[in-house]
Amino acid sequence: MSEIRKHFVFHGKVQGVGFRYTAKYLALSMDLTGWVENEWDGTVTMEVQGREALINKLLVGLNHDRFISIDWIDSEEIPLRDDERKFSVR
Repeated sequence: MSEIRKHFVFHGKVQGVGFRYTAKYLALSMDLTGWVENEWDGTVTMEVQGREALINKLLVGLNHDRFISIDWIDSEEIPLRDDERKFSVR
């Protein structure tokens, strides 16, 4: 299967609830690469790369956490990166 890379901006109750570390745990368990970071406006930005089905599974996992409350997600597909080997919290 081919890989894709997506850029996401999560809106809702996504800071101060373990969002970034939950994303990292899920991404690493699925061999996805990328990064996640908090933004000044209360949103969380994430770039993730891997098989599309696994990226969708990551999103489902984030949306089923009892502390995280995602109101909406802005997303776009972006070019792949060949130099990335892990998923990190920024």
